[in-house]
Amino acid sequence: MQEYYQLQRDLFKVTLLMAAVVFGSVWIFYSLNIALNYLIGACTGVVYLRMLARNVEQLGRGKDRLGNTRLVLLVGLILIASRWNQLQILPIFLGFLTYKVALIFYTLRTAILPNSG
Repeated sequence: MQEYYQLQRDLFKVTLLMAAVVFGSVWIFYSLNIALNYLIGACTGVVYLRMLARNVEQLGRGKDRLGNTRLVLLVGLILIASRWNQLQILPIFLGFLTYKVALIFYTLRTAILPNSG
């Protein structure tokens, strides 16, 4: 379990670092409003990743499969963004996907440099 908890910490670090870099870049090249929309999505992605980690942790303890209740976060956020004029759907959705990019980055890093993780 220690390895799993270390993996969780590493994934959260990579996700938060990527979100910070992209947030700053979007703020510089676009606007603060779009960057904040991205940040809302990225924070939702981190919460989603945390919920996923908890579900995976419970898998061996009486739970047979993963639930899909985590997707309510994204669906709810997209619905709110579509109704509220200040929010933009695309930056929020791309921010949400930051955790997936972090997963791919972490996987490639450990595959290419196995002793660095």
